[in-house]
Amino acid sequence: MTALPSPTPQESVAALWHPDTIPNPYPAYEQVRALGPGGVLRLKQAGWEGLFITSHPVASAVLRFPGALSGGGLEGAAGLSDGLHLLQHMMLFHGGASHARLRGLVAAAFTPRVIEEQRELVRALIAGLLAELRAQGPGADLVSGLANPLPARVIMGMLGLSGEDEARFVRWSASVADLLGSAGQSPDLMARIDADAREMRAYFRDLAGELRARPQPGLLSAMAAVEDGGERLSGDELLSNAVLLLTAGHETTSNLIPGGLLELSRQPGAWAALTEQPRHPNVADELLRMVSPVQMDGRLLGAPLTVGEHTLPAGLFAQLLLGAANRDPGVFPEPGRMDWNRPNSARHLAFAAGPHYCLGASLARLEIAEVFAALAEQFPRLRVESQPPFKPNPGLRGPARLQVWLDG
Repeated sequence: MTALPSPTPQESVAALWHPDTIPNPYPAYEQVRALGPGGVLRLKQAGWEGLFITSHPVASAVLRFPGALSGGGLEGAAGLSDGLHLLQHMMLFHGGASHARLRGLVAAAFTPRVIEEQRELVRALIAGLLAELRAQGPGADLVSGLANPLPARVIMGMLGLSGEDEARFVRWSASVADLLGSAGQSPDLMARIDADAREMRAYFRDLAGELRARPQPGLLSAMAAVEDGGERLSGDELLSNAVLLLTAGHETTSNLIPGGLLELSRQPGAWAALTEQPRHPNVADELLRMVSPVQMDGRLLGAPLTVGEHTLPAGLFAQLLLGAANRDPGVFPEPGRMDWNRPNSARHLAFAAGPHYCLGASLARLEIAEVFAALAEQFPRLRVESQPPFKPNPGLRGPARLQVWLDG
């Protein structure tokens, strides 16, 4: 039998975005890792040159490098679509002093004390949603029954938004996630995203002025009111960064919950250990490392960066394969094994690192820890479907549905 030719580097990279890769991207990552000495593959094609990084140390260094730019050309750009205009004012797409200003104003209202105050709310929401899920009977969908509503209700409550608008906010969050997460940018999808962006703008129109005149409980009002040296968030900045908190606060956790449970169903030893110690302090970080709900990130290198044996040239785009970095065998021995006692799980890059480290990381950890503790305590014989459909989004990866049998 004639051996099939090995895929070219271009074919290996293209496979990362193929729909068939999304349910299990890790073999494709390993193929790219094998092609790039030290976990860095430099690729030229069709007049474009960039880096594909699977190494944890290199990805971490790029994320922390002040000369690595995340703006993607949006900051200050004109003539953008409605969806891209919404992204333009997010702190995620700013660097330097502009990013520090936006992050500082938002972080002033997003404190650790505010996060910890959500614990009892999170526990009450989980209890209610699990009771409803159990009442639906065998084969209920964990995504629509728990993973979607829980983080949406938590972040909406924190922002001070009406629960009556939950379905709308979840839809908006999905649109922003599609724009951020490398989903196929078809004309129909972009039209839907632009329509949702216009809806968001209409919903939040004049809200900054109203909240400053008549403050209400919640982060949104606090973000509108906060000042630093006379600086305030503009109406566009308030809208965009509220949407960023809504999307980031929803998408990471809503993808991690079903993705983590699916991974645990394939590692019965890890599930058994969790049922014995459901509140192990390492649960959230080891799940985040294994599942990596944010699979990819990227930076434009505005200056050269030397990391160990690698010198990354200025002017190249670095595609950071976070899902691969979080399973770098040089940093995490036996990277495909769930190990609650892994000593360095918290070194994962699921929340990025450096100046753009996720502002809501502590909230996501709280929700993840409470969800998996409740599932392990109440439903130790739980089963899930083995091959669920995944969302068509390789960047923000998660099951679109996950049927669950809570009582085994």
